[in-house]
Formats: sequence, structure tokens, C-alpha cells
Amino acid sequence: MAASVTKTVINDLLANEGPAEDDLSVVARALNVIRSHLGMDVAYVSEFVGNESVFREVDAPGLEALIKVGDRRSLDDIYCRHILEGRLPELIPDTGQIPLAASMPITSAVPIGSHVSIPIKLPDGRPYGMFCCLSARPDRSLGQRDLEIMRAFADFAADEIITEIETKKAFAAKRSQVVSVITGEGFSIHYQPIWNIRSGQVVGFESLSRFNLEPTSPDHWFQLASEVGMSLELELAAIKKALSGLGALEDRSVYLAINASPDTAGNKHFRSLLDGFDLTRIVLEITEHTDPSDIEHLIEAIEPLRKSGMRLAIDDVGVGHSGLQRMLKLRPDLLKLDMSLTRNIHADPARQALASALARFSSVTETTIIAEGVESRDELEALNSLGIEFAQGYLLGRPKLLKDAMDDAFGREPSLR
Repeated sequence: MAASVTKTVINDLLANEGPAEDDLSVVARALNVIRSHLGMDVAYVSEFVGNESVFREVDAPGLEALIKVGDRRSLDDIYCRHILEGRLPELIPDTGQIPLAASMPITSAVPIGSHVSIPIKLPDGRPYGMFCCLSARPDRSLGQRDLEIMRAFADFAADEIITEIETKKAFAAKRSQVVSVITGEGFSIHYQPIWNIRSGQVVGFESLSRFNLEPTSPDHWFQLASEVGMSLELELAAIKKALSGLGALEDRSVYLAINASPDTAGNKHFRSLLDGFDLTRIVLEITEHTDPSDIEHLIEAIEPLRKSGMRLAIDDVGVGHSGLQRMLKLRPDLLKLDMSLTRNIHADPARQALASALARFSSVTETTIIAEGVESRDELEALNSLGIEFAQGYLLGRPKLLKDAMDDAFGREPSLR
């Protein structure tokens, strides 16, 4: 049977005969189909773990007391090793006709009257386990065609299992990378000054994660952490390290801005990180285009912190579809104008109009607006003329390690006007 035909036959059988339950895996459905097709009592996929065979998928309706997922048997007591080493055939229509099978205690204990079992092998040739069907009664009608169909299903299951193994390996490798970054100091915190562009004074520093491992993009590492369910751990590690710089700023009348996703900001571990700090000197920046899973929970979670003096900023204002509703619900103290709106604002009337509207909104709501990503004198002057008083960007200071950032910010008197 050609491979393409075999796959077509299997897909047809799965579509027409397999159970419709959505929670069944493809392998579980394949077991159900082949067991029904061959008219046998039990079908299972096993994995060899040490000297045991562990049942990973089982289809045995009404026989759950006999065999279920997670059960295990010694390889010394079952057919698997004998089949792998050629002492027993893959197809046994009648175990009573095979002396070795007939002599094994498990044959009468289960009982096993007929048996078909195909080894599942990994790409490197190592045996993973077995794809098996058995019945309590002999079935001498079982023949070569049944064995070929069984092999086709075993190959089909093997493809699924290998894909799952590779997916798990890739997941584990990604997770290990994130763990290494967190535990191995694979990142540092850089601080970027935020200026009052009218007075020429530094009013705060935003803390930004910078990664030492390739690729160095922060977006890559935070996305990777999200993929492996470690966003909270990485964000908390970054926030903890950022807060360690607050002490060096205590002699300056400046604040420290820390970044957190809505889910992290609403987490109890985030709140515990802030214990002992002067919250009046901390600004929490929430990314505007990230939808909190429960915005009411976020509001409730950070309310005690805000009552203790912590201010709230919404980041990346000017992008995303639901920023206005979020601004109205969260009632932030600061709005951070996204750099996509700041870029070349001096030459774009549409950008100017939107920035001006946001400036008026901030004035009415008594909210401070900060322009991000300012890189040219023309941009700075345009923002100032539009009524935007605060800004940050490469023109005003690049993110640097704290000592260098402070030396730059407090060691010079930039002409901002």
C-alpha cells in the first residue's frame, strides 16, 4: 500500500469512524478506529521508560479496570521485548499456537487470545514504545492485510508522537533559555531620562531591560517568556532589578518609571516587590495596546498603591484601537505619546492635530503627557509648540546604566528650548 494511499485511507477512517469528542487526541482516535476496524478489545500506545512499558494512550471501552492511561508493566512480563528482538511475531492470531506466548503468565492472566503489536521508533532508530491491539479471544481471520493496516496506523501514530516530542523539546529549550536569562543575570537595566522641556530639568528616569544574549532585542525575550508561560517571572525579575536603582536617585527630586503588563501589575507578587519603597517616587507604566484580561481586577489591585502615592502611566498612547476607553477607565496620571506619533511630527499636520488633541485631553483631565522617541530638534520644538511639556528620546539622552545616565543627565545643562 503506497504511503499516500495509506494516509488517505487512515484519514478517511478517522473522519468516518472515529469518535467526535473534541478532547480526544489524534492518536487516541486512531486507536479507537483501528481497534474497531480489527474487532479487538483493547488498543494502546505505550512508551518504554527504563524497564517498564507505560501506557500513554488507551482505547479499551468497558475494560478500564484492566488497563488505563498511566498504568505500567515490567518489560520482563509482556510481549514487547520479545517482539522487538524477534522472538515473537508482530501478528499473533492465536496466542495458543505460539509456545512462547502461551507460556507467559500474562497470556492467561489478562487473557490474551490474539495480539498485534508494531514497534514505534524514533528518528534515530531507538524504540519509543509499541502500537498494540489485543483481544481475549483468538481470531484466526487476522492476516497480512490487517498487519499492513496496523503498520500504517502505527506509522501515523509515530508521526504524531514524534511531532509532540519535538514540540516538547523545543518548548523545554525555550523555557530553559528564559530561566537562564532570569537566574544567570542575562539582562541589565538601563535608565533613560525624562525631561521637562520648558524648564530644562530632569524629572524622572524610565527603566528599560537590555539583554546580553543573542538576539538582544527585548521584544524577543519578553515574547519568548510569554510563549513558555514565564512572562510574570521575567517581568518581576526586571522590575526588581530596576527598583534597585531607586536608592541612587534618592538625593534627586526625580521619579523612577517601571514597566509592567496589566496581568503582572495586577499580580500579588508585583505588589509585594514594592514593599518598603517610597511609592511617591514610582510611576507604573502600563502598555496601552495590551488588553488586560480583567481591567476591573487591575484597577482594584493597584488602587492601594495609588492611594499610597504611586502614579500610573499608560504607555504607547496614540496606537491601538481601545486606548481612549482604557484611559477613561484607568484614569492615569501620565500619558506617554508613542514614538510613531512623535516621529517627524514637525512635518506632518495629521500627527500635530492628534498630538494637540491629546494635549488638550491631558489638560482637561489634569494628566501629564510625555512624548517618547524624540530624536530631532525640530520634533522637540514642534511638541513644545503643541503644549507638550515633557519628553524623552535619543536627542535628550539614550538609555544607559544608571551611573552613566545620571552623569549625563545631571552633569550637563542641555539647551532644550
